[in-house]
Amino acid sequence: MTNYPDEYWMKRAIFLATKAMHQGEIPVGAVLVLYDQVIGEGCNQSIGSNDPTAHAEIIALRRGGQTVKNYRLLKSTLYVTLEPCIMCIGAIVCSRISRLVYGACDTKTSSPCSCLNFFSYPGVNHYIQITYGILSGQCSSILNDFFNKKRAKKTLRNKNPM
Repeated sequence: MTNYPDEYWMKRAIFLATKAMHQGEIPVGAVLVLYDQVIGEGCNQSIGSNDPTAHAEIIALRRGGQTVKNYRLLKSTLYVTLEPCIMCIGAIVCSRISRLVYGACDTKTSSPCSCLNFFSYPGVNHYIQITYGILSGQCSSILNDFFNKKRAKKTLRNKNPM
């Protein structure tokens, strides 16, 4: 799929997650790679676009489909800073990517490995190779910092009700 190590592409996804954070979005980034070329990328945009489907993965997959002029993204690899949610997993399966690589695990809302292990369900007709934990410390740190700042702002507002 790629001659570059997974860390190389995950660093690009982390850059996109940071971009999302600066826009007030939950900091998740995604990069879709085919033959050492980025064919799609995205960062979370749900808040700013008022679109519950504007997750980084969905945006990257949409752009990838436009780039290759096909809804099937065969032989591609999707790099994501956070384990995908169930909505994104559905889109990933439908896109027929070959490989999913993610950084941080999400035991609350995700599915492939932490909670549901969706890919092992007998009804899923497409096998996707999964690699996880790539630069997980950096990926988790961005998310933790974002939510810690949100909680601190909320606490400050509650102390100063004006």
